[in-house]
Amino acid sequence: MTAATDAPADTGPPPALHRDRRFRTFWISETISHFGDRISELALPLIAVTLLTATPVQVSVLTALIWLPNLLGLFLGAWVDQRTHKRRLLIIADLIRAAVLLSLPVAYLFDAITLTQLYLVALLTGFGAVLFAMARQAFFVGLVPRSAYVDANSKMSMSRSLSFIAGPAVGGGLVQALSAPVAIVVDAVSFLGSALLLSRIPVTEPPPPPRRTSTLGLVREGLVLVLRHPVLRAALGCTSTVNFFTFIAGALLVLYASRELDLSAGAIGIALGFGALGGFAGAALAPRVSRAIGLGRTAMIGAVLFPAPLALTALVSGPTWTKVAMLAAIELVSSVGVMLMDVNLNALIIAVTPADALGRRAGAYSAVNYGIRPLGALVGGALGTTIGLRPTLAIAGLGGVLAVLWLLASPVRRIQTIDAA
Repeated sequence: MTAATDAPADTGPPPALHRDRRFRTFWISETISHFGDRISELALPLIAVTLLTATPVQVSVLTALIWLPNLLGLFLGAWVDQRTHKRRLLIIADLIRAAVLLSLPVAYLFDAITLTQLYLVALLTGFGAVLFAMARQAFFVGLVPRSAYVDANSKMSMSRSLSFIAGPAVGGGLVQALSAPVAIVVDAVSFLGSALLLSRIPVTEPPPPPRRTSTLGLVREGLVLVLRHPVLRAALGCTSTVNFFTFIAGALLVLYASRELDLSAGAIGIALGFGALGGFAGAALAPRVSRAIGLGRTAMIGAVLFPAPLALTALVSGPTWTKVAMLAAIELVSSVGVMLMDVNLNALIIAVTPADALGRRAGAYSAVNYGIRPLGALVGGALGTTIGLRPTLAIAGLGGVLAVLWLLASPVRRIQTIDAA
């Protein structure tokens, strides 16, 4: 990124970020947005299921449309790199999402919500999220000293993890008390608050360097790097495979919990929120397990432990408290697995990527890795309609385990440490 290249070398000790007003404001804005997102993630499918009596295919299309704009990441990332004012793009992305989400409660007041509107909301909020993600890293680099990157990312990751723990429970309670369309207002307000806070952060944004190739050339370079490097190719194959199968399950989970298990929005939120505690445990365990048995083996364990428990979702039954407890336990173990996989693979991916190709690699990797998710959601809807929800969830969990084969057949399984990579 330009800001990193132009910035002077930072050789001193990491600054106390909690005393940095600019970073503190940025951190608060992201925390607010994360909590708002958890509400919409629960409310959007519930609007489809409860108000519009959507079928499994229609719910899966909704999920697919949220992630479909990630396919634009290849080109949008290269375009954003050529823009000077990254903060302006962040604010625009927040305002787009706020305006689009506010259209739902307005339509609800006039009894005019349609599935088409819900699809458009999903697509446009997904586009806003991709635009924000592409501009965020460059803005972050211009805001935080290099010596404080780890500390800053740690603080932001803590906020995101906390939102996954408390957010679903709070979101479920709001949906149950206010109805799903009205609860969406909270997420819209969170984006407005984020935009306001970002506008108050003074930051110097240097212009990008002169282009040495076309946007299409940058896109091509990123794709070639990811597909030819043995470690990057294996990591991409693993994460894309596991994302495909887990999104088969993810597209149907709220529908399954609501209709098949007859759980309320509050109960679903509690189960998902408690399950997210596994993310904290997995993040804490990942470095220790990696030191004990090696980075590659830890990533492989995570690649199995993440999807495998989802197959057990098909066996959930019994009284309400039992169903909530079983769902929470499944999500808990799965969350541990995803952290064991992600923490180690992400570190490995950065370690083997040339420093001058991080941006292009990120765009290419994300486009494939996130772009596969809509396909998984659509397949989930088709399978849920033809063979039923429970068999589809079992297939998703068992199929996701196949992701580990990418790592087994690559140099990753022999890598012990980052230095060895």
